[in-house]
Amino acid sequence: MMLGDMLAGLADDAQATELIFGLDDLQLFVAVRARSEAEGVDLASYAREAVQRYAALAADEEWITLMGLIGRADDPARTCLRRAFQFVLQQEDEAGVTGDAML
Repeated sequence: MMLGDMLAGLADDAQATELIFGLDDLQLFVAVRARSEAEGVDLASYAREAVQRYAALAADEEWITLMGLIGRADDPARTCLRRAFQFVLQQEDEAGVTGDAML
């Protein structure tokens, strides 16, 4: 699946659930769902905002890391999306704040 198609799949909770669960990382799925609930937003909204935060906040080193991961990946789109969620969750944990306070 293309990354654009995956991002379009974040339009509603059912599709977002299927998409994030399909990243084959149950811990990541649980963390994303928990964070969306903690922020009081639906899963799809949180996921879209997380991808936007990743694009806005990732430093050059992160982009280089992502390119390396994509180069070795069987499914680059899934790798990119998984990395975006991991990055944002880690940034939020380190900052001790919700995503809204990071922007």
